[in-house]
Amino acid sequence: MRVNPNYEKLPGSYLFAEIARRVKEFSAENPQAQLIRLGIGDVTRPLAAPVVAAMQAAAAEMLAADTFRGYGPDYGYDFLVNAIREQDYAPRGVNLAFDEVFVSDGAKTDTAALQELFAEDARIAVTDPVYPVYVDSNAIAGRLGDFVDGRWNRLTYLPCNAENGFVPQPPTGKVDVIYLCYPNNPTGTTLTKEQLMPFVEYARNNGAVILYDAAYKAFITSDVPHSIYELEGAREVAIECNSFSKTAGFTGIRCGYTIIPHELKGVGGHGRQVELNALWKRRMGTKFNGVSYPVQRAAAAVFSPEGWRQCSDTIAYYLRNAALIRDGLKAAGYEVFGGIDAPYVWLKTPQDSWAFFDRLLSTAHVVGTPGAGFGPSGEGYFRLTAFNTYEKTQEALERIRRL
Repeated sequence: MRVNPNYEKLPGSYLFAEIARRVKEFSAENPQAQLIRLGIGDVTRPLAAPVVAAMQAAAAEMLAADTFRGYGPDYGYDFLVNAIREQDYAPRGVNLAFDEVFVSDGAKTDTAALQELFAEDARIAVTDPVYPVYVDSNAIAGRLGDFVDGRWNRLTYLPCNAENGFVPQPPTGKVDVIYLCYPNNPTGTTLTKEQLMPFVEYARNNGAVILYDAAYKAFITSDVPHSIYELEGAREVAIECNSFSKTAGFTGIRCGYTIIPHELKGVGGHGRQVELNALWKRRMGTKFNGVSYPVQRAAAAVFSPEGWRQCSDTIAYYLRNAALIRDGLKAAGYEVFGGIDAPYVWLKTPQDSWAFFDRLLSTAHVVGTPGAGFGPSGEGYFRLTAFNTYEKTQEALERIRRL
């Protein structure tokens, strides 16, 4: 039996698996160490009360024959799809057809799977640094060539660093797919409409598709787009992925949604245009059985007035932590970015990023994420998250200052 050789090309283990391995090893050798985790982007605050109540009520419905539910609709229950259309997008002037919304078990799942819609030889571009899933999923599909000297030789990197103000430029050559994530993971930065528009224009002029990850849009406080569809012409070239994981604390519950407008088309095997919406419907019908009814009821409750108020309070709590990290690091002499419209703070390190990770772990007992794990342009940077308690975040900053 032959296996997919592209797995063997992947460098080491998945970033967060490697972090977990190092932390486990350190903890075993230093059981007395009180670790503070500001690494993986996992939430810590409890769910909003209306969300839990909706989930409990939906679970109770499964006790009676007349309200029991088995397989749900392929692309999501009407009540959740309509809540997304009417509460999330319509207020921003974005009108979606019912069948342009696809409910899934999270943005990570969809951003990894959407590459299945594209040809085996499609050229891929990513902002650099980048969320590793975009890269690894395409590497596994065999599109990125070989990993040589820390770079994939068939991947187009769009650098984002302090020198260019974390504003990437569209590709100079021909690519088929561009991955964008804003507010950005890992840098915590955002782009204005004027800074995003060149990507839409590039995609329209070159027949490319933008995969836009908007998982952190609920954290936006500045005057920047929450959705790429706020830009003229974006419906013709963009897919947008969303998540309840950070918006409502669903990291362990799993629910997200992806938007694929009917206007977005590609060239099929016979040279004719095909809707990517139709292809994704076929893929979903083949590989996915939907998100459970209680979870979808819980997700719909996020958009209720009280549900949204409580979720917003939690987001404000995390943003308070982000401000604490950002201001504390600046006071300690670090050069810091992000943390205003996102739960991530990106800082320049005084040494290479994995060495800084090990130093922070062994000396301050604080866990972060080395920038090198996010791509070549991530080296020399480090990510800290705001997803811990305010008190532990304060303590982590004191420990870092003592370094």
